[in-house]
Amino acid sequence: MTDDLASLREAAAAGDRDAVDELVELAGERGDVEELRRLADSGHDDAVAVLVELAGEREDVPELRRLAAAGSSDARDVLVELLGDDGGGRVVERAADGSNEPA
Repeated sequence: MTDDLASLREAAAAGDRDAVDELVELAGERGDVEELRRLADSGHDDAVAVLVELAGEREDVPELRRLAAAGSSDARDVLVELLGDDGGGRVVERAADGSNEPA
């Protein structure tokens, strides 16, 4: 698998969209957040979508905040679902005790 991943990474770096798609799919299946971040940081929107999905499933608020700050409206939407908003479109901060009550 390692050699396959190395070959896919090389093909993706050379602009092979199919290789990128396969890397995103494999990273998503493995839950490989680092690989997905690398792909997302390279401008691959599919990687961002999978990161949002994984972070939402894990309720990983810091990752969702990072993605939202980078411009992902999907990440912001998941944050609102998890934490709520203040009625003005701002995500409510989670209280220190971990509850969903406003801080």
